[in-house]
Amino acid sequence: MPAAVRRGPVAQPRDPLHGVTLEMIVTALAGHYGCAGLAERVPMRCFSSQPSVSPSLKFLRKTPWAREKVESLYLFMLRERARRG
Repeated sequence: MPAAVRRGPVAQPRDPLHGVTLEMIVTALAGHYGCAGLAERVPMRCFSSQPSVSPSLKFLRKTPWAREKVESLYLFMLRERARRG
C-alpha cells in the first residue's frame, strides 16, 4: 500500500466565507448595521435583548438555520460594499 500523500490546505478563492470566523462575521455586521439594525434584519433575541458577541456566538453555533441567516446577511453586506466601491 502506498504511503499517504500529505497535501497542504486547499485554497478556496471563490468562497467569501473561507477563513472568516463566526465571531468576525457577527462583529462586522454589528459594526456595519449597529445592534438595532442587526436585530431588525435578523430578528433573533440574541441580537435584540442585551446584545453581545459571546451569547450570540453560542446561539448561532447551536442553531444552523440562524447561522445561515447571519452568513447570508454577511454575504449581502459584502456585495453591497463591493457595489459601492
